[in-house]
Amino acid sequence: MARFDVTTIGEAMLRLSVPAGVRLETAWQLDMFPAGAEANVVAALARLGRPCGWVSSLPDSALGRLVMNALRQAGVDVTAVHWSANGRMGTYFIEFAVPPRPTQVAYDRANSCFTQLQPAQIDWDYLLDTRLLHLTGITPPLSPNCLEIVQEALQRARGRGTAVSFDVNYRQRLWSPETAVATLLPLVQQVDLLFCSQRDAITLFGCQGEPEEVVAQLDAQTKARHIVVTLAEDGVIGWDGQRVYRQTAPPVQIVDRIGAGDALAAGVIHGWLDSDFATGLRDGVTLAALALSQYGDMVVTNQAELAALAASSGGGMIR
Repeated sequence: MARFDVTTIGEAMLRLSVPAGVRLETAWQLDMFPAGAEANVVAALARLGRPCGWVSSLPDSALGRLVMNALRQAGVDVTAVHWSANGRMGTYFIEFAVPPRPTQVAYDRANSCFTQLQPAQIDWDYLLDTRLLHLTGITPPLSPNCLEIVQEALQRARGRGTAVSFDVNYRQRLWSPETAVATLLPLVQQVDLLFCSQRDAITLFGCQGEPEEVVAQLDAQTKARHIVVTLAEDGVIGWDGQRVYRQTAPPVQIVDRIGAGDALAAGVIHGWLDSDFATGLRDGVTLAALALSQYGDMVVTNQAELAALAASSGGGMIR
């Protein structure tokens, strides 16, 4: 029996932001939150009662311990984290805005301790002692060894029969669409559960048409047993190899957009682990709405709240 329901590997950063109406260049105060796509997913799942483990590299400093403490508070096991004596923590800055200005994101993550992590420094037995390994497309462009880690993780998972979920999570400030698709397409041939936004499906994989057509085109290009295409405020569409599921998003008043996609992935995985893909889609849009209504990247909730909100959200499903 596996020790964990879900494990993951990825970079943690600190998010420094100003609210809408404040410009970074004149800011005198910043809000700070721990962040990281993979960490966000397992933090949400741990709060739902799932045993989860997170592998990364953190600087042996107050900032590294801040991130570790946030994950511990969520209930995530962090015993396999590699501590770096000389490394730095990556950061990113957000200037929230309202129209006509777009929200701007600026990264300062080059040469972070995670980008220096080597495959030999990873406790692979720990990472693969799980029912599901979760990876994202954010890690491969960070450094050559980060790409090697993702490739080796997929190879080892396939060798052990461990299921893999993968969120494409394209970041245009990390690499070009051409480089991204050339790197990611071979990787997503090896996953069981694939997450991709409709925008990324169009930008990277050349998909066109209505959401049902997009998910069918992704299915033709990958070997994923389950595919989830996120449609922003229109919810999600899912494919299980036999049928299409459509889940609408509940109404929400947006407080903070960052982390909603990771919360959605966590909700889908939560249902998928119980062999209930349709409920996972419902839980995914509910968790995403919760994330949008809270400050910070890591959604704070519990199983009882999720069940109550999912039952009362008024969202419908077409199966």
